[in-house]
Amino acid sequence: MKWENRGDHSMENDALPQYMRIAVSVAERIAEGQFAEGEKLSGRSKLSSEYAVSPETIRKAVQLLRDMRVVSVKEQSGVYVLSADNARRYLHTVQDRSALVGKKHRLRALLEQQEALTKQVSELCRSILDESILPAQAEQSLPNYAVRVPDGWTDAGCNLGELHFWQATGATVVAIRRGGTTILSPGPYAELYAGDNVIFVGDADTREAVARYFSAIKQKT
Repeated sequence: MKWENRGDHSMENDALPQYMRIAVSVAERIAEGQFAEGEKLSGRSKLSSEYAVSPETIRKAVQLLRDMRVVSVKEQSGVYVLSADNARRYLHTVQDRSALVGKKHRLRALLEQQEALTKQVSELCRSILDESILPAQAEQSLPNYAVRVPDGWTDAGCNLGELHFWQATGATVVAIRRGGTTILSPGPYAELYAGDNVIFVGDADTREAVARYFSAIKQKT
């Protein structure tokens, strides 16, 4: 029987390897009744020519259909239709796999979008910090202040929670600047080191409490 080479939708699924797309195309035709059970499809060399692919690609496609018991292969004779029902089952399997691959691609795209959005948010926060928080004299309803952790600080490496910084000063730390790095909205596990610039919000009493806090620590050394 002459094989009709057509550019149907089964050959357009780029998510599948080429040999699987060919296997899907063959299985679809068998499932649709274009080829009856027991009918000869063609030899593998002729299939290679008709699909314009390498013999190895056809061999893999035929082997896949053979493993799924869709076709049988008779050496020196050709490829024969074995079961239309198995062809349908194979197509359902491929459809489920394609749906899963599509979901994975969608998830990857969403994660990439999330990463890009997170980066934009971080850059925007850093820009706001540079423009409005770091100048300690900025006129705001709740002033921002900056204090430098003194050199030789014996508690270097301790985090804000361990230092009971908020309980001792009442200051809310909004950022820590360390060299060229700015840590935004640090939590209780954020560590402090000598030379860090601690940016915090509070009133005048809070500012004095922070000054006394670091002054007392410096006096211990």
